Amino acid sequence: MTSNIILEEFLFKKSQQKRRTSPCNYKERYFILRKDELAYYEYRHAKKPTLKGSIELSRIKCVEIVRSDVHIPCSFKYPFQVVHDNYCLYVFAPDKDTQQKWVWALKEETKNNNLLNKYHPNFWVDGRWRCCSQTEKLAAGCVEYDPTKNGSRKPLPPTPKDNRRQFSDPGAMVVVALYDFIPQGAGDLMLHRQEEYIVTDQSDPNWWIAQDKNGQSGYIPSNFVIEKSPDNLEAFGWFNKNISRTKAEQLLFQEDKEGAFIVRNSRQAGVYTVSVLTKALGSTGENHPKVKHYHIRETLTDELKYYLAERYVFNSIPDLIHYHQHNAAGLITRLRHPVSGGREKAPATAGFSYGKWEIEPSELNFIEEVGSGQFGVVQLGYWNGNSKVAIKMIKEGAMSEEDFREEAKIMMRLSHPKLVQLHGVCTKETSMYLVFEFMDHGCLSDYLRNHKGNISRETLLGMCLDVCEGMAYLERANFIHRDLAARNCLVGENYEVKVSDFGMTRFVLDDQYTSSLGSKFPVKWSAPEVIQYSKFSSKSDVWSFGVVMWEVFSEGKMPYENRSNGEVVEAIGAGQRLLRPKLASDFIYQLMEWCWKERPEDRPSFTILFHELAELADL
Repeated sequence: MTSNIILEEFLFKKSQQKRRTSPCNYKERYFILRKDELAYYEYRHAKKPTLKGSIELSRIKCVEIVRSDVHIPCSFKYPFQVVHDNYCLYVFAPDKDTQQKWVWALKEETKNNNLLNKYHPNFWVDGRWRCCSQTEKLAAGCVEYDPTKNGSRKPLPPTPKDNRRQFSDPGAMVVVALYDFIPQGAGDLMLHRQEEYIVTDQSDPNWWIAQDKNGQSGYIPSNFVIEKSPDNLEAFGWFNKNISRTKAEQLLFQEDKEGAFIVRNSRQAGVYTVSVLTKALGSTGENHPKVKHYHIRETLTDELKYYLAERYVFNSIPDLIHYHQHNAAGLITRLRHPVSGGREKAPATAGFSYGKWEIEPSELNFIEEVGSGQFGVVQLGYWNGNSKVAIKMIKEGAMSEEDFREEAKIMMRLSHPKLVQLHGVCTKETSMYLVFEFMDHGCLSDYLRNHKGNISRETLLGMCLDVCEGMAYLERANFIHRDLAARNCLVGENYEVKVSDFGMTRFVLDDQYTSSLGSKFPVKWSAPEVIQYSKFSSKSDVWSFGVVMWEVFSEGKMPYENRSNGEVVEAIGAGQRLLRPKLASDFIYQLMEWCWKERPEDRPSFTILFHELAELADL
């Protein structure tokens, strides 16, 4: 990887040569946008990436979002197009934000090119342009191309006046509530699970403005709703988007009911899997529960239909699931009990209501001390008597409070299921309080030591995957953790792990902790460039993640436990690395060693690491 990389990410591309479209035409590729080219690579498990294609940026004539109602048979549903020479490359992003990010970046880099006057806003599919029905692939575009729209000039921060849509706007997004939400502030709107709402303003990524069926308007947490769409399965309680095969089996065995089932993404692009538990008697007459996995297949006829058993074909996946909930029809058992991998508990919100980051002392009830760290004591408590929270009581002189107060507003906007959410701060007491999401089982290092010998290798891999997913989000947000270690990761229900204390070390005033010469400095987790030059980056976080993986598969052992900091620095400088833990496979250890490459540019990104771990988790 060179320093001129602008964006890099796993996306899907559609074959440009085939007339018909089917799931096999959509390929996952690792896209890299550099200052001079857009390249995409095939990334095979445990093998070096293979360059599959590249486009010189100087040859690009148009970059634009594709607007279409055509069925997209892959898991990424947000397409954009890159028109170059006489070809059109269709790329598919996982969400709207990613789609707009890539379109903006590409437009910015190609704004001085010889651009098209008109383009095709819809797909070339089945031998014609869906927008204008022209049957010549090289036919002139039918809509004027505006290179400044979402493009050559980075948009200013949105204002309510510019971004709010009226209730009658036919383009407004309709969403379905996944959870109930009780308003916590005067401007909030109540949500009722499974009811529909119209989103009128998305200018804040964490708090949208929506209207209910009665015309009432207010702020809602964006992670409590899902866009209503015929292809969007997340509105159904039986769908678990990113659960691995192993995690699905764990949840089903835990449910321990005949016909317990989960629908999840398959490792194969564009394919969904139904995992179902049966407790039927075996040939010996003994009851041995087992999980059977079925791919949901698609017909290859012009009219797209879905099936699990070929004789029973349906227009949609929800229709298919509904039928098999009442009829086994070729399955080992009918789908009796939908199982959710965490839907029962609502996710944490970025602040308890829109714009609320300062918490009044009277709103907090302190219950008991649950731990202590470099900043001070951590207490279990409640906000407003009902929301369980972790309250970090910052001891006087432990951190630069004035600087942190300003940064807290930014940190609260970092919101991801694998990050411990900062709800707000309390600055009106002698000591400042930080109010976080509460994680029931404490820090990962203690949890591993306390449960040594009782956690499966698959679960340990899932823990690493959770941490990597959270760090990949921070990497995309250009946010550096600086102190990633198992002690700074927390464990919740069902072995879920979240990353905590990201960016906090910038505000530590203890020289022993912030100086590489200090006895408290986390040398055993630090990359060589951090120890030598205090040079932090996402790639130094990657080094630390390799050590976290080692901690996980060592069941909480201290890295280099019998060596001093000075001896560790000397050993790393001589090319020595931590040895392979007994529970780690050769491939897992190879990933650790990849994280510990001497030069930062030789280490993988968190996106690549997540891809490798996710594939391994599904094997």
